Amino acid sequence: MAERDDNASPHIQFADGIQPVKTNTRSKASPVGSGLFVEKGIDIDHEERARKIAEEDFGQKKKQTYSGFMLAWLSFQSIGTIYGDIGTSPLYVYSSTFTSQPSWDDLVGALSIIIWSLTLIVTVKYTFIVLRADDDGQGGTFALYSLLARFANITKGDPNVTRTLEMDRRDTGDMKADGKWLRRVIEKSGTAKIMLKIIGVLGVSMVLADGVLTPAQSVLGAIQGITVANPDLSRSAIVGISCAILIFLFAIQPFGTAKLGTTFAPIVVVWLLFNLCAGIYNLALYDYTVLKAFSPYFAGAYLVRNGHDGWKSLGGLLLAFTGVEAMFADLGAFSMRAIQISWLAMAYPCLIFAYIGQAAYISSDATETAFTNPFFYTVPPGSFYFSMVIAILAAIVASQAMITSSFQLLTQVMRLSYFPHIKTVHTSDKFHEQVYMPLANWLLMIGTVIVTAVYNNTTSLGNAYGVCVIIVTFITTCMVSLVAVIIWGIPSYIVLFFFLVFAALDGVYVTASLIKVPDGAWFTVLLAVILSSIFILWRFGKEQQWKAEAADHIQPSHFLATDSLGDLVLTPAYGGKKISDASGVGIFFDKVGDKVPIVFTQFMRKFKARPTVIIFFHMRPLSRPTVPHEDRFVINRTSIPACYRVTLRHGYMDDVLTPDLGRLLVEQLILHITSDRGSSTNGSTRSVHHSAEVQAELDVLSKAHEDQTVYIIGKEVMKVRSDRSIKGFFRWMTLETFLWIRENSRTKLADLNIDADDLVEVGFVKQI
Repeated sequence: MAERDDNASPHIQFADGIQPVKTNTRSKASPVGSGLFVEKGIDIDHEERARKIAEEDFGQKKKQTYSGFMLAWLSFQSIGTIYGDIGTSPLYVYSSTFTSQPSWDDLVGALSIIIWSLTLIVTVKYTFIVLRADDDGQGGTFALYSLLARFANITKGDPNVTRTLEMDRRDTGDMKADGKWLRRVIEKSGTAKIMLKIIGVLGVSMVLADGVLTPAQSVLGAIQGITVANPDLSRSAIVGISCAILIFLFAIQPFGTAKLGTTFAPIVVVWLLFNLCAGIYNLALYDYTVLKAFSPYFAGAYLVRNGHDGWKSLGGLLLAFTGVEAMFADLGAFSMRAIQISWLAMAYPCLIFAYIGQAAYISSDATETAFTNPFFYTVPPGSFYFSMVIAILAAIVASQAMITSSFQLLTQVMRLSYFPHIKTVHTSDKFHEQVYMPLANWLLMIGTVIVTAVYNNTTSLGNAYGVCVIIVTFITTCMVSLVAVIIWGIPSYIVLFFFLVFAALDGVYVTASLIKVPDGAWFTVLLAVILSSIFILWRFGKEQQWKAEAADHIQPSHFLATDSLGDLVLTPAYGGKKISDASGVGIFFDKVGDKVPIVFTQFMRKFKARPTVIIFFHMRPLSRPTVPHEDRFVINRTSIPACYRVTLRHGYMDDVLTPDLGRLLVEQLILHITSDRGSSTNGSTRSVHHSAEVQAELDVLSKAHEDQTVYIIGKEVMKVRSDRSIKGFFRWMTLETFLWIRENSRTKLADLNIDADDLVEVGFVKQI
């Protein structure tokens, strides 16, 4: 408050902004007692400390880097989580490619395409290039969009959390000419910004859409193997067994990525090694000449010889690397080095030999039936029942890759306000990006079971499966190329060469897969479009909400003042009414963290009263399991009398919204007040001697806490502005849909565990 001049004529003195001020005398109506001095030097120190802590928190890197045992353990986990999908492709690739016994030339040609696809697309592109394009450890197409947004001004951030989005924009002088030109084109073109947003969102949606099919495809592929031993097994029995396995898989997701990955990893390791041994066995026993497939000549000859039919068969061959996007999408849960080690040392060589061995057996198969169920017909004699068990277990694990990817991708889109907040449970205290989402899990389960029942076999599922994933690989190629030029600073002619190579590979597969759309792939495409629409709709609604809320971010001097008697009043713009005192502690939840909470201004306008002690309470989540108790609280005074700003820094494993939150905050204020004056206390306001000013402040705080503690949160009701134009109608319809989703989605304070009797909701309306 401004210093009072008793000789001055009646007037209104406006409060300062949210900065510490020095007060040498107590205002008559001040509710803080005669001893409060807001000492400028002390509070400047606290402000500086708070600023440094905030900078450290917001600049904290989430990227996980490990070495030694932790890296080996993480690599082991990644085998059980990432490679279940791509690792079980030997169950159905050849059966999805050929409709009759292939000739030796066609078989070797198809094998050559598989080998070089796994080498160029998975190993070279993803393992060595794409995995390096992470956004602070996060992977996936939306992470690429977020990464570009940090280095180029192409998106608007939430003003409430602006400081959490650290801009890494390079100085123009540090960039090459082609990088400067490309960034300038993107930043100045509204169309380019919109296209990048749509592409990023579409990539996420397509991975999620194919994630519904992946479990069905993998489990059905394994269960169908039972028909080799029991041809009389009915289709309904196969579907029933598959659905039961899928329900079990989704039911164990709450155990978390670390436990599931560690548990599943031995299964995938045994599966991959079994495929390796079976491949070597078949290669040595039947037809070693299929090794000629390592020459890319046979791949080209296959496509030229078969023409249109060869091009169509690529829709089946691409199933050999479906699941590759999981390597990038699951990057946040593991790390680049862990994924590189597990792929190069285990998955890649085992899969290569698996396909080679199957080709060797099929080429010598006199019955001409092995290609219809390539894995189970080609296992070594005496190992059928073992292969059946391990295949079913591996198929169960295969679904884990896309389930984990779905959780990772949803975390990213929620973080950047493209999806409403849903409950997210961190499942590991060592790896901070391993999460579980109950709602997403059960929705995926329902979708997967329905798809399994409707499609009921891998042939029809193969028509729907893989289309979205290959489109995502093409999207990834395009976006990584932009990253290479703008962020990595690689000369455009080098980037262009690699782009043309990988875009050609992806493009051929994309065109071949598109013919599957009428035969079943329409489902995943439609689902991806629906998900993309929801993401973009939610983001548009949030941007309109942010605009409406921006007007409420005001300084205290704009709505609070003191009259000539020192009484606190509203400014004339807000009615000029006197503010009365309501005994107790008022804790106002603040989502901004460095401004006056909207709920506080609304409370003051409506009730013309203020609690004796005011706390602006802000929670700052950090990417770590826990924050030591002594480091959790950052406290500052504001220019409003007896008003404190408290920031609670917490880790994702910390339980902070507990019933004793009010008592804990008061204890922290006591420690803050006494430490300001160089005294110490054990939590009691009268256990040691203090100066009169400190004791007065403590007395007011203690009495207010004894009277009552009230938690005040805002209830923001949004209304869409009327507009009778056609454009206004579509805007109205879009925002009404956004508001409906908003009203029926989980709030960020859904875990608020306090007594409802102590809770006050202040409602207010905003026009958007």
